[in-house]
Amino acid sequence: MKRRNFLAVATAGVATPSLLAQKTVTTNTPPFVVKAGDARFGVHTPYKGINPNDLKISGKDTNGQLAVFEYIGNDKVGPSLHVHHDQDEIFSIIEGKFLFQVGDKQFTANAGDTVFGPRNVPHTWIQLSEKSKIIYYVQPAGKMEEFFLSMNELKAPPTKEQAEEIHKAHGMTVLGPGLTIK
Repeated sequence: MKRRNFLAVATAGVATPSLLAQKTVTTNTPPFVVKAGDARFGVHTPYKGINPNDLKISGKDTNGQLAVFEYIGNDKVGPSLHVHHDQDEIFSIIEGKFLFQVGDKQFTANAGDTVFGPRNVPHTWIQLSEKSKIIYYVQPAGKMEEFFLSMNELKAPPTKEQAEEIHKAHGMTVLGPGLTIK
């Protein structure tokens, strides 16, 4: 094959219309560091009053493409069974042990493991260890920051109706109770 023909064939698939149609998302956010124990804007949002869900990277930093949270678990609890309609969720277990349910599958996740929760797939988890830490990513960012702020504003644990309403307002649906330790 002549060099010209080889180059034409070799590069034919490189500049496809689908690749050309992809847009580059840029942000005007300068680089930053959120120190251990801090939250992006200084607002800690404790889950069930005892377990911080601290925002580390805001959707405002990424033009809505991503939000990153740190969960510090001090009790053997977890969220209700719920579904995100427009977001994938990725959990990186830093410390501790968890039982996850994603769809109809249940599995244990330990420090060093990563769990993928695709959008529109019901999921929940429960902490099995005394202490834990998860870094989790929500893509796109959606309304997760606002969800935690809304839950944090409650003076008492939400009623079932309040929880369902707050979830719905932030792009999620509660499907049932969370997991329990047997």
